[in-house]
Amino acid sequence: MFTGIVEAVGTVTKLQSHDESSAGGDGTSLTIGDCADILGDAKLGDSISINGTCLTITSFDKTSFVVGISPETLRRTNLGSLAQGSGVNLERAVSASTRMGGHFVQGHVDTIATILSVTPDGNALTFRLAPRDRAVLRYVVEKGYITLDGASLTITAVNDAEGWWEVMLIVYTQEKVVMGKKQAGEEVNVEVDMVGKYVEKSVRGYFEGEGGGREMKMLEKVVGRMVEEAMTRQKFVLKATRLE
Repeated sequence: MFTGIVEAVGTVTKLQSHDESSAGGDGTSLTIGDCADILGDAKLGDSISINGTCLTITSFDKTSFVVGISPETLRRTNLGSLAQGSGVNLERAVSASTRMGGHFVQGHVDTIATILSVTPDGNALTFRLAPRDRAVLRYVVEKGYITLDGASLTITAVNDAEGWWEVMLIVYTQEKVVMGKKQAGEEVNVEVDMVGKYVEKSVRGYFEGEGGGREMKMLEKVVGRMVEEAMTRQKFVLKATRLE
């Protein structure tokens, strides 16, 4: 579990597609350097978020660490497009003393989004993004949370019909996360707020379970009553307008 508050920006020193060492496990491995500040309490097997992807530390020293990357992770995330010298957002897993400054982040990337535009607004930057999988848009709401490359951000606008949302980065955030330097056409990892997923599943289960027909009828009555009240208010306004 993470908070989406980036602790450090590390540097990719190696992306090896076939790492035969014990740290690579005969698969793809990623080595991240320039991150001594977050390795003081590191242990083998620790979870760490790299651009919003929860991975396991398989080897480390004072300034760098290695993680293995599964084929599923390479398909779901932008990690496979990293190159030597690329910057990555880093965050250690939460502890009992961690302040919840962002929101609950699992490190399970839902999809990749492409940056459509970057627009200055004063000293801030507005990023417009379109997801590869448009199904995630049902969890994206204005003023809600979203995790982009591991950073917890607030959604400032959503357009379901056109398939995009926007976030705004203040100057401080631009300097502390990798997205601040990205341009139109580049990609970011996306994790939507998991609370929305749980709510959706609970509501669906409630109405599809036993007695679902009765609950649906009750919901229809509630909606019908709301419509009637709205129409009554509208008639009252029209009548008052005519009297004037």
